[in-house]
Amino acid sequence: MTSDRRTLEFYLLAAFFALFVLFLYGPLSTILILSFQGPNGGLTFPMNGVSTRWFQNLFETQAVGDFGGSFTRSALLGLMVMATTVVVSLLAGLAFRRGFFGATPLFYLAISSLVVPSILVSLGIGLSFQILGLEPTWWSSAFGAHLTWTLPFGVLIMFAVFNRFSPAYEEAARDLGASSWQAFAHVVLPIIAPSLVGVGLFGFTLSYDEFARTLMTAGSFNTLPLEIYGMTTNVTTPVLYALGAVTTLVSFGVIGVSLAAIAVIARQRKKLGVS
Repeated sequence: MTSDRRTLEFYLLAAFFALFVLFLYGPLSTILILSFQGPNGGLTFPMNGVSTRWFQNLFETQAVGDFGGSFTRSALLGLMVMATTVVVSLLAGLAFRRGFFGATPLFYLAISSLVVPSILVSLGIGLSFQILGLEPTWWSSAFGAHLTWTLPFGVLIMFAVFNRFSPAYEEAARDLGASSWQAFAHVVLPIIAPSLVGVGLFGFTLSYDEFARTLMTAGSFNTLPLEIYGMTTNVTTPVLYALGAVTTLVSFGVIGVSLAAIAVIARQRKKLGVS
């Protein structure tokens, strides 16, 4: 009876997980399928043939939309946000690890932007730039707006990492004559490297597809999410779905590269005998 019950529980959990995955990727699969519409196909089912015409159309001159420019801006902005998030989160984790006066209020202030509606953050930063006489741009105001979204996640991850990080590794390195910098560079950093890759992944992906915090801060040039949103009102071909499919593959590609980097780091740590 116990074995039958466990088998039933297993199948129920498996069915629940399958429904969960279907809920997550069902709408996405619809976009992916429609991106392969035939040359005379429309924006809805039924499909009128199958082709890669609309993927080819992405690389042709468009009457409406700036695919290449908006993608480049989103990629560059994502890389800027990723690098800044990794560095600031690492420094914040090291600082809070030591403890200092006012650390607790500063911690809550740092993560408070997570509970503020994104559109209000975007509006506030955009208005601040206008009051200061500065022009909002994707590489300045939007960059700051995205950091209010990515930094709290990065900081929380690094806090969790350092909360369970044993200082015995650093003490052993210093006992062997290493300086504080050498202990950090050759002991601490290799151990926390997978977590830093995760922080970077969070930073890039959260920035790459961010819409609300970019809406009032991007200025005259759209990032990719804004471009896609604008296209929904004036593009009447499946090229929009092809663009969505390509950008989704880019996101999965970034995740794959990050997982590969984590696997390589884990393999190197295993060779060194670091758990």
